[in-house]
Order: sequence, then structure tokens, then C-alpha cells
Amino acid sequence: MGILLGLVVVLGCCLGGFVAMGGHLDVLVQPFEYVIILGSSFGTFLVGNSPKVIKDTGKAVGEAFKNAVPKQKDYLEVLGLLHALMREMRSKSRSEVEAHVDAPEESTIFQAYPTILKDKQKLSFICDYVRLIIVGSARSHEIEALMDEEIETICHDLMKPKGALQDMADGLPALGIVAAVLGVIKAMGALDQSPEILGGLIAAALVGTFAGVFFSYGVIGPIATKVKGVREKKGRTYVVIKSTLIAYMNGAMPQIAIEYGRKTISAYDRPTIDQVEAETIGGGTAAA
Repeated sequence: MGILLGLVVVLGCCLGGFVAMGGHLDVLVQPFEYVIILGSSFGTFLVGNSPKVIKDTGKAVGEAFKNAVPKQKDYLEVLGLLHALMREMRSKSRSEVEAHVDAPEESTIFQAYPTILKDKQKLSFICDYVRLIIVGSARSHEIEALMDEEIETICHDLMKPKGALQDMADGLPALGIVAAVLGVIKAMGALDQSPEILGGLIAAALVGTFAGVFFSYGVIGPIATKVKGVREKKGRTYVVIKSTLIAYMNGAMPQIAIEYGRKTISAYDRPTIDQVEAETIGGGTAAA
């Protein structure tokens, strides 16, 4: 909703100001100029990115329009699951805990947190490091360094759609100039026509420059920025997991360890201590 509202404001101000100055909107109706600019831009997007990044970019744009960032309930689910796993690690044997992380879809603990079960990357991250912890041969600083490396890789992958969109935005003004030059070439072929016809052709050519700059700074660029914000918040969840498990490895009790994780959550989304206690005592959606 935020993106759509912003685009309406941008378009309304641009076109409204143009009309207020005495401009005629029909001059801006130059479909072939838009085909040259937007089509060429999309072509460069296809050339410069792998199929996985292209697919993920579509997904990222959808997330941006929906503002699909982790909400407070999502952080509560992560903390609740980690608390349950840490309690198991303290009270159960290694084989019993391994049964949960080896087959999370069949685990009663993971089944209580269906949102995490659906997120395969996050699920794998949690299971892998819980498995490393119960093996017991690695030290906490070694696990932390490994987590940092993986989180950096995950965040880099999450940011690829932003980079792809930003590259499109950066190239659009130049492609607008290309469209404008082609329009001028067309106009030069009509120098023997009346000033009215020649003026219309030149105006149509200049629409290309306008369109390239407008789509760059008014549409694609802001969407790329929104994608970055959404994906950064998604990556933040892994920092919460890391802080919680490292605190546990360093000797913190489960209830204290999740407080380390809670403190890494943005103040805008951070659940209260009482909410975390209610989630950990309740045991997730299964208990509800």
C-alpha cells in the first residue's frame, strides 16, 4: 500500500504540475518511446542477471509491495523455538535432541512453529547450528565466526534483487537519451515539414529523456530502496538466532539466552519480556 500511494503521489505531482503549467497530457502519450526505454531496460536486466536472481527479484518486488517484513509475532516464534530447543539440550540426551533437528517436519517442537517450518533456509540455519552445539567439539567463538560468515552470505544473496533493480534504475536515464536521440533522428527526416509537425516530433523525442529520468528516480529506484529495507529486516532474524545460541553456548540459561536475542531486535518490533515469557511458556501455536 505504501509503494502504491507513493507512486500515485509522484505521478500526480509530475502530471499535475505539467498540466498546471499549461502542458497537454496527450504530448506524453508516446508508446514507442516507452517501448524503447522500458523494453531495453528489461533486456539489460535479463542479460545481467542469472535466472535465480531474476526469479528472486520478482519475489522481492512482491515482498516490497506487501511490506512482508518480520513482524513481532515472527520474532516471538523464533525466540520460542530456540527456547524450546535449548531446554531440550539441557535436559535430554544428544540422540533425543538430534531426532528433532534431523527430521524437523516430524518433531513436535518444530510443529509448534509452522511459520519457521515453511522457511527452509531459516530452518536449516537453526538445525545446523543446534547440531554443531550438541556435538560439543567446537568452541563458541568458532561457531560465532562460522555464523557470521554464513549470515554475511545469506544477506548478500538477499540483496541481489536490490542490486539488479538499482542497476536498472541507473541505466534508465541513459536509455531515455537513446530514445530521445532516435526521436531526433526521426525529426531530422521531416525538416521539410511545417513547424507544427516538426515541433510535435521534437516534443515526442524529448519525452524519452523525461521518461528515462522519471522511471529511474520516480519508480524503479524507490522500489529498489524498499526491497533493500525489506530484505535487511529479513536478514536481521539470523542475527537474533546467532545471539541467542552463542549466549547459550557461553553458559547462559535458556531464558537468559533468549534475552540476548531479544535485545538485537529493532525497538520498533521488539517484543516485551512479558510477551517472550508468554510465548516460551505457551510453547508456540500448538499449545494455543
